[in-house]
Amino acid sequence: MTVVLAIDAGTTSVRTIAFDESAKIVAAAQREFPQHFPQPGHVEHDAGEIWDAVQATLGEVTDQLDAAPAAIGLTNQRETVVAWSRKHGRALHRAIVWQDRRTAKRCAQLQSDGLLPLVREKTGLVLDPYFSASKFEWLLTEGGVATGPDLALGTVDSWILWNLTGGEVHATDATNAGRTMLFDIDEMQWHSELCSVFGVPQDSLPQVLASSASFGVTSSEAACGAGVPITGIAGDQHAALFGQAAFTPGDAKNTYGTGSFVLMNVGSEVPVAIDGLLSTIAWVLDTPEGPQKTYALEGAIFATGAAIQWLRDGLGIISEAAEIEELAQQCSTTGGVYLVPAFAGFGSPHWDPYARGAIFGLTRGSGRAELARAAIEAMAYQTRDVVEAMTAAAATSIRSLRVDGGASVMASLLQLQADQLGVPVQRPKLTEATAVGAAYLAGLAVGVWPSTQDIAAKWQLDFEALPDASTDLDDAGYRGWKSAVERSRGWAKDTD
Repeated sequence: MTVVLAIDAGTTSVRTIAFDESAKIVAAAQREFPQHFPQPGHVEHDAGEIWDAVQATLGEVTDQLDAAPAAIGLTNQRETVVAWSRKHGRALHRAIVWQDRRTAKRCAQLQSDGLLPLVREKTGLVLDPYFSASKFEWLLTEGGVATGPDLALGTVDSWILWNLTGGEVHATDATNAGRTMLFDIDEMQWHSELCSVFGVPQDSLPQVLASSASFGVTSSEAACGAGVPITGIAGDQHAALFGQAAFTPGDAKNTYGTGSFVLMNVGSEVPVAIDGLLSTIAWVLDTPEGPQKTYALEGAIFATGAAIQWLRDGLGIISEAAEIEELAQQCSTTGGVYLVPAFAGFGSPHWDPYARGAIFGLTRGSGRAELARAAIEAMAYQTRDVVEAMTAAAATSIRSLRVDGGASVMASLLQLQADQLGVPVQRPKLTEATAVGAAYLAGLAVGVWPSTQDIAAKWQLDFEALPDASTDLDDAGYRGWKSAVERSRGWAKDTD
């Protein structure tokens, strides 16, 4: 049996999953690692703890296999940055996480200075602390990290790759490079002017390769043993799009995780920058004819599942996230209650780092069930916000929305989403889209799967929610949501 491993290094845990040739899971392991919150708005990881979790899960899965894996694919939380020493291989500061907002004022200053048009044109992104560039700058100016030949900078994939190869390879793929705000997504190279603006030395940054390519082999220090090819890397949302077999322009997916990320394949040309949306590299494949580039439009929603976590951990109205659907079904409506989960500001399509979370419409009759239902509705409403902006920008409608992530198990959410979008919402039998996407990218490079057509044939439908023809898409509920969003915007601008 031929097996491909996927290492999925997320925001709160690392999972290693082994897939066979039919994309069936044959072994899996997971380890959580902590987040650190040194100040309000600051979110950090210990990069050493991430690597420890990789080693633990990699060893546990490898021990269950009868033979060495054919390849390893790696997928990761995007935009989170690590600085480490090439000499001793240890991190020089805690990793600064994608959710971190410490550089909001710096990004606002740069926007006032007129940098946004260059950022939009070259990177497809917006000037926001979500992305890596201002985090790198903070490490070098405020975090005590010194420049020089010993310094290595990278996103989490680069850090893990460095460790897997025993310090032999400092590289990343185009999808992760494209999220740094330092990478020209058309020319496929680091942009010297943007690196200069943020004071990031290019020789500290990783080499950029295709998403399906040879990234080296594991060292004897890796828990899986030496000599395993590492042949696939992609940021988590790009891997999920690939894992959902969204290979045709107009194909779209949404991953309901801590945040939600809607991506739509738009083909081989860089899409025109559109307000509120991101233009991003979907993936790059190495082919005999040269690199094959695919681009996507993206809407990044910062908090969806995070709202459920807050109801559990912050308010204590549920003890497990899985309880949320049953609780929400105890009421037929929220009674006009809206939960706006702008805990770290708004991402797409508003891009407001000063927005803050709020609950509107409370009455004496509001209770746990109404809040639970409002949290679920907020997922669907935020997704509709993004899809409407996306389809307007692309001048085309999505045919369906393929979904994955933890909340995709909720049939009521998927039905609400279908009613809000007016298109079928489809959940595959294999909901590990991110991990299997990384495995597919790795397997393509070594011939486990011969083509994307072969991969597409493995996608199987598990559940489909069809829109209710009687649903009025411009209903009072959605109008109320938009009103609540407007009241949440800019809340912390005078105090942050």
